[in-house]
Amino acid sequence: MRLDFSAMEETAMPRFRGGEGTTYARMLSDGHNRIMRGRLEPGASIGSHTHTGSSEVIYILSGTCRALCDGAEERLSPGQCHYCPEGSAHSLVNDGGADLEYFAVVPQHGAGG
Repeated sequence: MRLDFSAMEETAMPRFRGGEGTTYARMLSDGHNRIMRGRLEPGASIGSHTHTGSSEVIYILSGTCRALCDGAEERLSPGQCHYCPEGSAHSLVNDGGADLEYFAVVPQHGAGG
């Protein structure tokens, strides 16, 4: 199944998960996975949240950011990946000077596959 993110409507999610600014996403959710291409403007963030019943993989396409996971901080740049295992808490902060663009997959572990 081919996903064409450029053909999907971009959804704006202000203060997503209690973060700053607005998170933008083009997303497919089928009950088994959430697959998205996301964007954070400079200074925007996704607030800290715990993954219960899911994990998350975030692959950085462009820009730079800071990821916090279970109290540990890591810098991310294009070509790098952040993994938040089930039961862990994380957040993402665009502290760079350009838009942060990323690809993310959130498997729904309790969805039967």
